Amino acid sequence: MKKKIMGLLLMVLLCIPMFVKAEDLNLAEKAKSAILIEASTGKVIYEKNAHERQAPASMTKMMSMLLIMEQIDQGYLKWTDIVTVSENASGMGGSQILLETGEKMSVEDLFKGIAVASGNDAVVAMAEHIAGTEANFVNMMNKRAKELGLKDTSFKNPHGLTAANHYSSAYDMAMIAMELSKHPDIFKFTSIYEDYLRKDTDRKIWLVNTNKLVRFYDGVDGMKTGFTEEAGYCLTATAKKNGMRLIAVAMNEPDSKTRNSEVTSMLDYGFSRYYSENILTTKTSIGKVEVEKGKKKYATVVPKENVSIINEKSSEKKKATYEVQLNKVKAPLKKGDKVGTLLVKENGKHTSTIDLTVKENIDKANFFELYFRYMRDMLSGEVNFKV
Repeated sequence: MKKKIMGLLLMVLLCIPMFVKAEDLNLAEKAKSAILIEASTGKVIYEKNAHERQAPASMTKMMSMLLIMEQIDQGYLKWTDIVTVSENASGMGGSQILLETGEKMSVEDLFKGIAVASGNDAVVAMAEHIAGTEANFVNMMNKRAKELGLKDTSFKNPHGLTAANHYSSAYDMAMIAMELSKHPDIFKFTSIYEDYLRKDTDRKIWLVNTNKLVRFYDGVDGMKTGFTEEAGYCLTATAKKNGMRLIAVAMNEPDSKTRNSEVTSMLDYGFSRYYSENILTTKTSIGKVEVEKGKKKYATVVPKENVSIINEKSSEKKKATYEVQLNKVKAPLKKGDKVGTLLVKENGKHTSTIDLTVKENIDKANFFELYFRYMRDMLSGEVNFKV
């Protein structure tokens, strides 16, 4: 009889789903709002009041860092460039790296001061260097937010100190972090736990990362903390394990210990339930595009970023396909220039769109190169004449 009862209990247990819906988990229970996403696809794994507008505090600096990274990638700025600190920058309150008016510091060191120590003075110095004034830089921040489709974000400064109508949301912060994670150099800075600035001078300063999970959670390599009385304790954390990167955001937590604990729980949940499957890389050739007036007639097309799909460990593996849409392009053409789009489908449903670029730079051909190519094509029968 006991064996029959045990057998029935076992059958019942086997029929119970071995996963719990995210909305029933009470993750980030103390946070006013929170979200967990996968970084390559933007898939939302868990959310709580994710579009509710909150003060982001120093998580604001993620947008500032994104603009800096984009300036470097576009060639307008170099890590070795020297920035002269203004009186406005050196006078910033809150967290600082103790810059002095007239002090000169490299972009790299200032960026380290922003990413690791959340230096308000450092981010203002960079804002003025890039845009001329802090106000102009804030305009750039808001413009970029609109380009990213962020509907619940309004910046009034580059650092996050309390200001009227300065707000964002957990979802928008996650989207900024997702865009920032497309610049791999960011992790060289946000993964630093401790370092020095002005190391060989009498003004040496020790930097300790405000994001303690960089040290205490395996895989965490960014991204930004925040705190003001209005915002409470905030954190956007990103971690990578087994090829999958997750981004967790918690806003308006009661204290740093709770903030770190609840972000840890979100990351644990994501990594335990999902895994990433890489479909294409930035080195994968997916065809060629004809380049009008180029030194080379055709250019190899590659994705601008790795293409992945996210599978749930308890579910059947998804079938991934993609569709290529190419634009008409002309020389000169550089790596990074958009030449088309890749429509990614999961089980036949469109889930994401990835920009396509070229594998190598294509210079513009001169008149003689174009003429001889035309003659060669004509002789080979590639040029058709209509009578």
